[in-house]
Amino acid sequence: MRFLLIASVLFFVFKSTYSQVGFPYCESFTDQESIGSETVFGGSAKLVDGVMRLTDAQMEQNGYVYIDIPFSPAYGIKASFEYFMYGGSGADGLTVFMFDANVQNFQTGGFGGSFGYAQRESKSGMTGAYLGVAFDSFGNFSNSSEGKVGGFSGSANELYPNSISIRKGGAGLSGYDFVAGKITQDLGGHSNLALDVQYQFPLSSGGQGTNRVEDPALPGYRKVFLELEPNPSGAGYIIKLEMVVTTTANEPRTITVFPGIPFPYEPPKNLKIGFAASTGGETNIHEIRNLIVEVSNDEGLKNPSGIDLSDLASCEGQENTYFITDEEVTLPNENSEISCLQFYQSLEEIEGESDDICSQGKCREENRILELPEGTFKAGTNGGDFTFLPNEGFTDQSVTVFYTITDTYGKSSSGNSMTLKIQESPEPISIFGDGDPDMIEEVRLCGGESVTFNSSGREPYERYEWYKDDVLIEGAEADNYVASATGEYLLKAYNSMNCPAVSNSILVSFPEFPDFEFTSPVLGCAPNEPVDVTASILNYDPTTYDYKLTGSGQSYLDDEMKEVSISGDYELQIKFADLDCYSSPEPIQVVIVEDELIANFSFQSEGSGIRGEWEGGFFPDDVILFKDMSSEEAQTWNWDLGDGSFSTEKNPAHGYGKKGEFVVTLTVTNEYGCEASVIQYIQILRSYRVMFPTAFTPLDRYNQTFLPKFKELASMELLIFNTWGNLIFQTDDLNTTGWDGTLDGKLLDAGFYVYRFNGVATDGEKVSEAGKFKLIR
Repeated sequence: MRFLLIASVLFFVFKSTYSQVGFPYCESFTDQESIGSETVFGGSAKLVDGVMRLTDAQMEQNGYVYIDIPFSPAYGIKASFEYFMYGGSGADGLTVFMFDANVQNFQTGGFGGSFGYAQRESKSGMTGAYLGVAFDSFGNFSNSSEGKVGGFSGSANELYPNSISIRKGGAGLSGYDFVAGKITQDLGGHSNLALDVQYQFPLSSGGQGTNRVEDPALPGYRKVFLELEPNPSGAGYIIKLEMVVTTTANEPRTITVFPGIPFPYEPPKNLKIGFAASTGGETNIHEIRNLIVEVSNDEGLKNPSGIDLSDLASCEGQENTYFITDEEVTLPNENSEISCLQFYQSLEEIEGESDDICSQGKCREENRILELPEGTFKAGTNGGDFTFLPNEGFTDQSVTVFYTITDTYGKSSSGNSMTLKIQESPEPISIFGDGDPDMIEEVRLCGGESVTFNSSGREPYERYEWYKDDVLIEGAEADNYVASATGEYLLKAYNSMNCPAVSNSILVSFPEFPDFEFTSPVLGCAPNEPVDVTASILNYDPTTYDYKLTGSGQSYLDDEMKEVSISGDYELQIKFADLDCYSSPEPIQVVIVEDELIANFSFQSEGSGIRGEWEGGFFPDDVILFKDMSSEEAQTWNWDLGDGSFSTEKNPAHGYGKKGEFVVTLTVTNEYGCEASVIQYIQILRSYRVMFPTAFTPLDRYNQTFLPKFKELASMELLIFNTWGNLIFQTDDLNTTGWDGTLDGKLLDAGFYVYRFNGVATDGEKVSEAGKFKLIR
């Protein structure tokens, strides 16, 4: 085993958050800094000048935003928001939608006339969709074009501009049926579908060149109040929709669009809310602001009730953690939980809290942390959890504060007290392993090993608790503990005041053997020379690991493996350098050859057998025959023929086709992979050849004429002289059969004669040779 020393400093880190939980939910979309992290937007949506702009007045835009906080629809839903639709040619519109909060991988639906909610041709509708309410200035959402289901009566492609329409949920390309709609300004032919004339208004506040209307007193202002009231006689809701509309200066009106439309569809357990907008060939700017989502049936909700907490123990100088559970308090509202815990110095502070609806849905930062002379209270992030850190100097004193709980519907308790007694904290305690007094952070063990942890403190302790991975170990109540399982261990030792001293933690681990790769066999290609086995181990690291090689009656450790001189079968093992246990042995073979592998070859011209320049030389069109003459252990041959050509034949043949000097390399390999190489040079210096005989026998059956053997000549002249210098034969015929030894038809005497030869090679080189030869009779 091995202990790793600690060199660390203990820090206490406090993180504050501004938490939005359940109802009510408020989002002003003022700016990037104030917007909640739960606000998710995409497409062309962006924050601009204190609003969420879903589209610009540009063609083919789409944008969406949704609030990534689930809320329960059990008591109905009320949502209000301002929208701004202006600055373009009048299309398409925007939709407010609600969808299942538990849906995975949320996706909007088709845009264009489907407004990011319903299906559109082959594009699926919104995932988890429950309700879509569209404010449609162009008139496509309320017809059955582009694959939508249902709409106002009439042809599928008939437009119904300035209409507010409701569609139910669906999945994929199915559903999203039209439920109801109302035209807010009849431009002709649809009076039966429209509001009464005196209540009519356009959804858009103005066309190209107009600006956003934010003042309710100015024409063009629009605000929506949407309510889903629980259906008293069945599933679903009764949908009500009202709008504040200003069409005449200083005369905002509240107009009822839907006084109560049945929406008899069972909602999922939790919903989320969002908005989408789109443009097509026609355009508008689409924006929203000041969204508030709250419970519809607020009268049906009751305030939760807390409990007075007394004589809670706390330990001086330690951050003590406490939990107020849902079961300890009264939560009368269906599916509600503790979502917010806030602290106050007095009940009067609670009574003086703001009645602002948006403040109720937030754990207000100023109430999450309460700092007193006695210490600091801090609300947690999981509903009813909180901590108290007593300051030094208040031992045996008590501190009383007041708190409220808020449930997921935004309902808060009237306030309760909690009293904590501050007790003296014990002196620190530490744990160490197997008698080593140094503080350690990790113990590494081999399989089957264990470590004994002992403790050391500076005061008597009444009882001990050992923890593994923050879980109490049952029955471990002594000041020492034998650990034999992976985990992080610590000790809590309690003094007579029942305050714990918490020790350092020590991790016990059983490291898995490292993966290591090596090549086998390990080759020694030099006879009687040792081999380096470490070179065959990938990422050999003798600092971190130990290696062991055994076999052939030998044993080598780490760098001793650099000098292995005996062939044979071995086993290789690895372990961490700080541990004693090796991995299972892996077979590895060491092969040191007994005879040296030697490469060699010869070569000659095919047909003539010429081996080099001294025998007449090679010509460009000669075929060179190569013959392997390596040692018999060679099993593979690799030829580099020097002109970019290669061969793996044992005895290849090759024509070079040009003059030059060529470096030929032969590399041979034996059965173990050992290699040997040899280099030889082939010179092709001539483009022609002329070879003269030294004698001829005119009267014999063979060799009856004197004629040089030549090759690659374009022209030639052969002259024969006697020893007196008299010319006796002359020819310039390339196809001549040569001199037959006669002069004027009479065979001359035996003896020596002289030849002179002049020629021109095919490449233009001039040839001139002279010599003597013998006529034999």
